[in-house]
Amino acid sequence: MRVGVVTFPGTCDDRDARRAVELCGGVAVTLWHGSNDLDDVDGVFLPGGFSYGDHLRCGALARFSPVMGAISAFAAAGGPVLGVCNGFQVLCEAGLLPGVLRANHHGRFNCLEADLVVERASAWTGAFSAGDTIRVPLKHGEGAWYASDDDLRELEAAGQVLLRYADDVNGATGRVAGVCNAEGNVFGLMPHPEHAVEALIGSTDGRAIVSGVLSGG
Repeated sequence: MRVGVVTFPGTCDDRDARRAVELCGGVAVTLWHGSNDLDDVDGVFLPGGFSYGDHLRCGALARFSPVMGAISAFAAAGGPVLGVCNGFQVLCEAGLLPGVLRANHHGRFNCLEADLVVERASAWTGAFSAGDTIRVPLKHGEGAWYASDDDLRELEAAGQVLLRYADDVNGATGRVAGVCNAEGNVFGLMPHPEHAVEALIGSTDGRAIVSGVLSGG
């Protein structure tokens, strides 16, 4: 599987994402934000960072990059797309995922190991089952996912909430850490699975999530 890893100006986790893809058995392909050519990839990974310096809003400018037009068409055709941290913000801004990301409720930048509860089994959570807890690092200042209570109930009923924080780390609505689109092929989360793929430095729980973009989402 060839997985395109997108680089925007200000992206800082693209190298980590490429390594994670390769550790999970894929071939990482670098995609530049200014190109609308996805180089015939089988999946897309939008990594974390500070695209365009987070000017205006996190992800608000990146959504207009030429590559996002191609990614939107790719997702509409059923291609698997994974967005992590800033990548999640970009996908929400682009309308490919529901909700928005707001500043953490405590007004501080989060940098910690987070316990995430799997809401249901899916291609994005691998062998983990509903109720399992996985540990994945997170680092964000504007990572509180927000949706109205009515929208949250609809997403829950549709099975689109895949991960929740075990503890309220940022004030996210319903402690939601990750959601997918209605079709299930686009998934975004604030924690960083690409930083949880090597036993030498801690948890390898992130491999299940990164492998989702290899298995087709």
